[in-house]
Amino acid sequence: MPAKKASPAKKTTSSRGKGGKRYGEAGSKSVESAMRRKKKGTLKSGPGGKGGTVKSREQAIAIGLSEARKKGAKVPKKKST
Repeated sequence: MPAKKASPAKKTTSSRGKGGKRYGEAGSKSVESAMRRKKKGTLKSGPGGKGGTVKSREQAIAIGLSEARKKGAKVPKKKST
């Protein structure tokens, strides 16, 4: 009696599917820079940095992503509410 062949392992797809990476390297660098400036205390909010000093982590990330978008980096569009 011939032995059964093992079936090939199923390929698992990532949660992103075929889309690829969502954020580019430049976007990541921009957020990193914003986080560093927040920690140093030089990251400002508002148009032209005329607002107050950024205190929250989430706000620093949002500013970093916004700067990356302005530079044309691969970053998803802002979610509209």
